[in-house]
Amino acid sequence: MTPRIYIPGDSGALALGAEKVAKAIANELAERGIEAKIVRNGSRGAYFLEPMVEVATANGRVAYGPVKPSDVKSLFDSGFLKGGHHKRWLGAPDKIPFLAKQTRLTFARCGINDPLSLDAYKSLGGLKGLQNAVAMAPADIVKQVTESGLRGRGGAGFPTGIKWKTVLDTTSERKYIVCNADEGDSATFADRMIMEGDPFVLIEGMAIAGIATGATKGFVYIRSEYPHAVAVMNKAVEIARKAGVLGVNVLGSPNAFDMEIRVGAGAYVCGEETSLLNSLEGKRGVVRAKPPLPAIQGLFGKPTVINNVISLASVPVIMDKGAAFYKDFGMGRSRGTIPIQIAGNVKQGGLFETAFGLTLGEIVDEIGGGTSTGRPVKAVQVGGPLGAYFPRALFDTPFDYEEFAKRDGLIGHAGITVFDDTADMLKQARFAMEFCAIESCGKCTPCRIGSTRGVETIDRLAAGIEPEKNLALVTDLCNTMKFGSLCALGGFTPYPVMSSITHFPEDFKPAPARVAAE
Repeated sequence: MTPRIYIPGDSGALALGAEKVAKAIANELAERGIEAKIVRNGSRGAYFLEPMVEVATANGRVAYGPVKPSDVKSLFDSGFLKGGHHKRWLGAPDKIPFLAKQTRLTFARCGINDPLSLDAYKSLGGLKGLQNAVAMAPADIVKQVTESGLRGRGGAGFPTGIKWKTVLDTTSERKYIVCNADEGDSATFADRMIMEGDPFVLIEGMAIAGIATGATKGFVYIRSEYPHAVAVMNKAVEIARKAGVLGVNVLGSPNAFDMEIRVGAGAYVCGEETSLLNSLEGKRGVVRAKPPLPAIQGLFGKPTVINNVISLASVPVIMDKGAAFYKDFGMGRSRGTIPIQIAGNVKQGGLFETAFGLTLGEIVDEIGGGTSTGRPVKAVQVGGPLGAYFPRALFDTPFDYEEFAKRDGLIGHAGITVFDDTADMLKQARFAMEFCAIESCGKCTPCRIGSTRGVETIDRLAAGIEPEKNLALVTDLCNTMKFGSLCALGGFTPYPVMSSITHFPEDFKPAPARVAAE
């Protein structure tokens, strides 16, 4: 049997040298006259082990990593094509602790096979959810998604089924499904991993959404910074269309659904659904006032479902295994699994899919392994650049939408950025205001002007100018932005700023006092 070597083509792995490793392995095979098939799979998400090379052996797959081009010759000398031991040997991939502890539902296939092989997708249970959906009434599909407890994984946590039912109940000759793949938050890469590593699960989820709501056309709006994801998704859509997964008769049923890939132009605010719709229509990416809701009057004025990549990619497993199966995972009103993305100053960075309920401390200390510098963890920002900074005193917070909200935080897209004790939280607060000022679409005054004044005021704080007065002014600005902004960009910027002030007050003392305290 021809040996099969799996080398990730995922852009995260490529950034860590996967392409050089692939070339080195191809060259070594040629020099030794060995016939082997190189499969470019997605990443499994353990980025601290990338590039992770896997070999299919008689006893199952064996992983090696992180592999460097300089390791390749010695790998072959060690008999790695048969799973031989080497300093980079990791053993069976699913027994690597970081991966073994996960509950993979949405990411069950990610990193296992060629992302563009529809046969491989089917062999691992793909399309079962869509097959079930085409045999059901739209209202029954919506009911199943509603009963599963699935909520938007893009940040707001809005119940997916309610959004779908709103669109289903509208009477319109044209409806749309829009996938928000404008993954702009810091420490987030789950959407990219799905699109590059298992694109058919997103296509399947969108087709189910279309059948459930009566929409016949879908669009995936991908950020321009994801060229690999754009390329893979375009190819996957072509393959799905040729195979009858998309088109006028989805899987041979009377249901029609087709989709297209669209590329964004680099605006963070286009992650907000109404700005995204404007951009899709060829307009400037500015926020729309609501109502009307996009579910009533969305893309081109028609009823539109707008869901995040992970929300849509989670639907196939619900339609395959049932609502009760999915709802059995999680806690409180947060049901199912969540792909937590661990980044920043952390030893074991990567994607960790698990049921809701782990504490922040477990995620950072046990799964992430603490800081990469070995210094104490000072703060963890959850939810991207608009998320709150949590100190160690709040590490007992369970990963759950409501529990984070109780402590003035948000899960957002489930990105976690770790900081050690050298971080200056005044600088982090300033960064949040500056980020908002740069990325603001300019439509509303609290966001456009408030963030600019916020930067100036924090600069005065840093200079020790009237600290009490300026601290009160920052607090007042945050209050205005939180309740007066049209969208979450201005409305959530106060989270990182106020959490920094609340939990790390020593970093906001006048400079001489800060030096004395140190």
